[in-house]
Amino acid sequence: MDLFDYSMEERMRQEAPLAARMRPVSLTEIIGQEHILGEGRLLRRAIAADRLFSSIILWGPPGTGKTTLARVIALSTKSHFETISAVLAGVAELRRVIAEAQERRKLFNTRTILFVDEVHRWNKAQQDALLPHVESGVLTLIGATTENPYFEVIKALVSRSRVFELKPLSDEQVGEVLQRALKDEERGLGKLQVKLWDDAFNHFRHMANGDARNALNALELAVYSTPPDALGNIQVTLDVAQESIQQRAVLYDKDGDAHYDTISAFIKSVRGSDPDAALFWLAKMVQAGEDPRFIARRLVILAAEDVGLAEPLALMVATAALQAVQNIGLPEAVYPMAEAAIFLATAPKSNSTGAYFKALELIQKDGVGAVPAHLMDASRDGPALGHGKGYQYPHQFPGHYVAQQYLPDKYQGVRFYEPSDEGYEKGIRERMDQLRAAALRAASDNDLKMK
Repeated sequence: MDLFDYSMEERMRQEAPLAARMRPVSLTEIIGQEHILGEGRLLRRAIAADRLFSSIILWGPPGTGKTTLARVIALSTKSHFETISAVLAGVAELRRVIAEAQERRKLFNTRTILFVDEVHRWNKAQQDALLPHVESGVLTLIGATTENPYFEVIKALVSRSRVFELKPLSDEQVGEVLQRALKDEERGLGKLQVKLWDDAFNHFRHMANGDARNALNALELAVYSTPPDALGNIQVTLDVAQESIQQRAVLYDKDGDAHYDTISAFIKSVRGSDPDAALFWLAKMVQAGEDPRFIARRLVILAAEDVGLAEPLALMVATAALQAVQNIGLPEAVYPMAEAAIFLATAPKSNSTGAYFKALELIQKDGVGAVPAHLMDASRDGPALGHGKGYQYPHQFPGHYVAQQYLPDKYQGVRFYEPSDEGYEKGIRERMDQLRAAALRAASDNDLKMK
């Protein structure tokens, strides 16, 4: 490195964003993640002793310290450390790293640790190309991902790695990060006369939603966009803080864990008859930019699956909400979605429509069986083959009901649908009990006649 390269590198370091400058450079500087980095924990011991021989995958939301932890490992290990971004690098770059790692191990017996940021962005072929070299020990992988590695990273690679989950920081831990940045004179804002008001400080740490990077970026914007007062103090008030970080960051990826976990929480809250929780998760999805049509479609499914005939209006309300969402869109569509969510959450519940799967399972297991002759279509060849002969038209009988066989012979008497005792379906249960009892009596009478 010549003088000009060094000068440029130093200038870039000084001009880097506050979040980058404040990255911890040792284990003792890392805030949070005590469940994997606390005293005596396996990962901390391995890093401190430079004994990270097995590959690891760091999984967690943005701003929790995945790249920071990789950097600490790089600074504390005697192994050669390489960094690749899966967003930018392809197989050619990976082959270069592998070739150099093999040469390094052969000539100097030096291990290579490869940090792959956003490793889930690599496709299966790219991940497969890495696998044999991880398996042989030529490379020790540190993969960082915001997505569930058990779904987004190939199983063979996961099975050869230890997965460590990093969690969002607490408000108190985010506050520690902010305080450190305010006091640090070399890397932080310590040389400036920053007066961070208490309510502004609380706003920063709360609105960051556990993302240290988000909090530091907001603090930096607030400080450098606020002119000093007559005494040279930079007064970061609540108003300034609110302008710098206007809304709480919502962790959400429409194709990732947050998407599936949130819609799962929403559905389970409605199913569990908790309208308050249902509205909370609905608000989170809308705030995060979820497609309202997706939410409305889930409400339609839920209305039939979990409310069912305990409240027949549920399906109508949910279907109407879907139609309204398609016709008017956001922001007004939140009203029909909220109405449907509340209606379904407060309605009596029944999952009796799942009886369909009992019928399907029986068909798949034992076959269909023949349609009883009296139920066959008599409009085509009935007279010649006897199709439809003996069918009794229910509307010609009292109560518009007559007991007769509707299932194939092999399944006669089998029950799939069992009405619940909830809401409207309680009345259905009472009526079906009467009809089924009548059917049993009729079947018994027919048996006696045949004898």
